[in-house]
Amino acid sequence: MPEHKNDVPNVLIVEDEMILRMRAVDIVQDAGFNPIQAINADEAMSILESRSDISLLFTDIQMPGSIDGLKLAHAVHDRWPSIKIILVSGQVKPADSETPEDSRFFGKPLGVGQMVSELQAMVGAGALSIVSSAAVLRSSEALRDEARHAPADFAHEAALSAENDGLRLLLEQAAIDAETLLVQAGIDAQERDRAANFQKLIVGELHHRIKNTLATVSAIASQSFRTAPTIEHGQTAMEGRLIALGRAHDLLMQVNWAKASLTHTFSSATEPYDSHGARRFHFNGPDLTISSGAVIAFAMTFNELCTNTIKYGALSVPTGHVEIGWTIDDAAQRLHLVWTERGGPAVEPPKRRSFGTRMMESLGQQLRGRVELLYEPSGFVYTLDVPLSAIKSDL
Repeated sequence: MPEHKNDVPNVLIVEDEMILRMRAVDIVQDAGFNPIQAINADEAMSILESRSDISLLFTDIQMPGSIDGLKLAHAVHDRWPSIKIILVSGQVKPADSETPEDSRFFGKPLGVGQMVSELQAMVGAGALSIVSSAAVLRSSEALRDEARHAPADFAHEAALSAENDGLRLLLEQAAIDAETLLVQAGIDAQERDRAANFQKLIVGELHHRIKNTLATVSAIASQSFRTAPTIEHGQTAMEGRLIALGRAHDLLMQVNWAKASLTHTFSSATEPYDSHGARRFHFNGPDLTISSGAVIAFAMTFNELCTNTIKYGALSVPTGHVEIGWTIDDAAQRLHLVWTERGGPAVEPPKRRSFGTRMMESLGQQLRGRVELLYEPSGFVYTLDVPLSAIKSDL
């Protein structure tokens, strides 16, 4: 087994949601550790079998693949007992008897201060090597002091928590109201029991979706403010990303979260940035149906591409336009997409790696493919090459 020398402890993050994985990466880096990323348990096991320097496993419980995060945690505990384990979920809370010994569980949305402290407590003093002493010595009291100096981020997390509590109460009241209506309608006890069980299932699923959405919103908010030069810039970026997420959900609602058109996904993501009366986005490629996860990943990534071209690229001038072309290699079963900007100002590589840039790059990992960002003088070019199996709907 090859050794990977690194003075900074490595944390393996396993999360299938692109934005939530990026949020976990930030938390791990804030704790002073080096993040290693995987999108499912199968990929995580491959990483673990190829290297022996993982100090902690940070995994979501619900994930696609041959095993879920809970089974992954047990497999890791059995084969590599020295690796610490953190389990997270917005859907289920496992009983202590279901989790590996000495593991920790946290519900989503994740609190940054709490998670940083927990990571440092579990992994140890290795975090001290790459973060400042002030950051390492954070206590709960210090985090509260920090919150007073960064009200936007912490206040937003507090608001999300309050909103989640309010939604939970509304869902509970909905259950009570539904039962009362069934009685008033004269439905017999047996039918009421069946209806109550079905309604409980629906309310539970709705609550899970709300929790996951809140976790995504919390991650978007945190990362929007993380590198923003001002609160105003952070608010604008966050609003744009939340609107993009909302448009993706609208599109999925139209097809009952089953499948959606690739072309429709692209046009829906770019339409708000197109000029009225003049087409500045040109599409060229075959259509196919794609999964709900691919819809959201594409929508969020295209929002970043659109925002960048409006601010700095081809669409920052009246003569610029964007060509979006894609082809399907039937033999290799792969999708190749190219976003090309033309007619804009001369392009220069960015001086810093922003959240938007990270999201563009993350799409490749999310879809098990490759991404390339080219800052050509004539215009920015974004290329994506992914297997069809990573985007096509199974339905």
